[in-house]
Amino acid sequence: MYLEIPKAVSIILHTLNEAGHEAYAVGGCVRDAMLGRTPEDWDITTAAQPQQVKELFRRTVDTGIQHGTVTVLIQDGGYEVTTYRIDGSYEDGRHPTQVAFTSLLSEDLRRRDFTINAMAYHPEEGLIDLYGGQQDLENRIIRAVGVPEERFQEDALRIMRAIRFAAQLNFDIEPDTFQAIRKFAERLELISRERIQVEMTKLLKSAHPEKFRLFYETGITAILFPEFDEMMTMPQNNPYHCYSVGEHTLHTMMAVEADPILRWTALLHDVGKVRTRSTDENGIDHFYGHGKESSEMARVFLRSLKFDNTTVDAVKVLTRYHDYHFDMTAAGLRKAIHKVGEDYFPLLLKIIYADTMAKSDYAKERLLPSYEKVCALYEESLAAQDCVSLKTLAVKGKDLIDAGVKPGPQMGEILNQMLERVLDDPDLNTKEALLALLPELHTSLY
Repeated sequence: MYLEIPKAVSIILHTLNEAGHEAYAVGGCVRDAMLGRTPEDWDITTAAQPQQVKELFRRTVDTGIQHGTVTVLIQDGGYEVTTYRIDGSYEDGRHPTQVAFTSLLSEDLRRRDFTINAMAYHPEEGLIDLYGGQQDLENRIIRAVGVPEERFQEDALRIMRAIRFAAQLNFDIEPDTFQAIRKFAERLELISRERIQVEMTKLLKSAHPEKFRLFYETGITAILFPEFDEMMTMPQNNPYHCYSVGEHTLHTMMAVEADPILRWTALLHDVGKVRTRSTDENGIDHFYGHGKESSEMARVFLRSLKFDNTTVDAVKVLTRYHDYHFDMTAAGLRKAIHKVGEDYFPLLLKIIYADTMAKSDYAKERLLPSYEKVCALYEESLAAQDCVSLKTLAVKGKDLIDAGVKPGPQMGEILNQMLERVLDDPDLNTKEALLALLPELHTSLY
């Protein structure tokens, strides 16, 4: 088998070989190259000791030298070169307490997580595949190297990685590996929430976010996100729905583009339904106020995963307003944009569309025409450059001071009242027209 590798990688391999050291490209880069994908990084494994690697290359960085890793800087890129190693015990369920260097490639490959990540490649020797990784690639299978229970006991994060790879590659999980994930799912309590956030986000950004269902089927959500288990079993006896809350959520994620904020919003937009479900005398389910409840639950969950404020705020707003109903007029739209936020509103339209496409045919027939009307009104508003916030209001605080208004809270109230008038009538958004309203607005405050 021939794989095309970057020139810099060839130089590194050749330099190590010329000095008498074995060296191979290894891991995910080999997997991706075999799949015809462009690897994000090229990693190299070698029999050379870290100090020997440093002596062979002019520019290096000790990025993980205690574990045998040196980054070689060459041709404006950085390439991790790691000495063959054997990992010691994993007492914290994540990292080996010590590593021992070895001269055998086979020992290094044996410690890796999945067969598709345990292959090495050299341009002259070809593919080194000791655990059937190539066959598993062809069969589209995620399989642990060796005994699955041992791999997941060593590093619990591999539990998340197995499902993330299944989503990114659209692979199935081999039965023994699947059962081992179920058996050791509770070990995820050992993993930092930041690392869990990263793996979940990678899955949600993948081409197959519906693979999130595997978290449910393996018992992972029961530990990390128990509300999702309730969502999967909660029916929606309502003409607008044809799925349980959980299945609807999975279909919503599939219907929206692979943007992290949009996918996280899709995952969490209906989480509040587990607390707001009611059933009327006709047996019809309702979820009054679930947008507001979902927003608060999303905030708590994302905070627990140590998300940044930007993501938390965006998902909060989008979940809060995903079922927001407003007057279907130009003025009604401007008020909606102001309420939601002009930066968030185009994202909200994408969520509304995905949410609609994950509902019943009856719902789509009823809701899509309204959605299309909203989109048309929004395009007209953008084209007209409508003022929908204080940022583009023609009057600023300085203008009010120049007009004789004393600095203080009343200035903000006047500006907001001016904005309300402009939302109703965009033609008023001139300094002259707004200042002409000042006596009336100023008097109304007292």
